[in-house]
Amino acid sequence: MAAAPLTATERASRVKLMIFDVDGVLTDGGLMFTAQGDYMKSFNSMDGHGLKLLSAAGIETAIITGRRSDIVLARAKELKVPHLYQGIADKLEAFTELMREANVTAEQCGYMGDDWPDLGVMTRCGFAAAPANAHPDVIARAHWVSKARGGQGAAREVCEALLRAQHHYDALLAAACGTGRP
Repeated sequence: MAAAPLTATERASRVKLMIFDVDGVLTDGGLMFTAQGDYMKSFNSMDGHGLKLLSAAGIETAIITGRRSDIVLARAKELKVPHLYQGIADKLEAFTELMREANVTAEQCGYMGDDWPDLGVMTRCGFAAAPANAHPDVIARAHWVSKARGGQGAAREVCEALLRAQHHYDALLAAACGTGRP
């Protein structure tokens, strides 16, 4: 008899490295272009704090994104994201390299993506997550879907789901309250 499939919480409990796409996950996917061709992105501060909480709990973070941007480099530095892959045409190839670099297996990796370029990694990692407004084909292949849209709290939600699954949430909340109790 085959074992029952793992629940999203069971999958989340195994994550040692959580990887995020940028456009549509850490941002709302919108790009604001100037007449000179420069562009800007808007990041959600609560999403950023979620990545910091993962690090505080010993869960490494990474970014794999198709675009190359100094904006993303600056945000990754600010959040102390140790693994940043930009300008990536083949995210699965970058994922393979990242696993070697971080010394983790696919089952120990989580990935949050929103569109087709993310599917190669999402279908191979141990915990695949998607924002509420991800493409329907991505949502269909995700183990977990946020209630929030990309760039509007989706990353924070997945971070908190990981922290709860790994029993770190209450201790981090207690520390934030300064009381020793959540």
